[in-house]
Amino acid sequence: MPNLGPMELVLILGVALLLFGGRKLPELAKGMGEGIKNFKNALKEETTPTPPPADPTHPPKA
Repeated sequence: MPNLGPMELVLILGVALLLFGGRKLPELAKGMGEGIKNFKNALKEETTPTPPPADPTHPPKA
């Protein structure tokens, strides 16, 4: 993957500014930040394994 230099980043930012306008860029950045934050929080949550469903053909042993 090629490295992005400062000139390429300026070009990408300029194109984004032309496409979305100055007012929409902060909203888009905020939405992306919240999405990344939610994704990281979901990865950190511990999930407890659920027991397998009971087999109806074999009654439970008492």
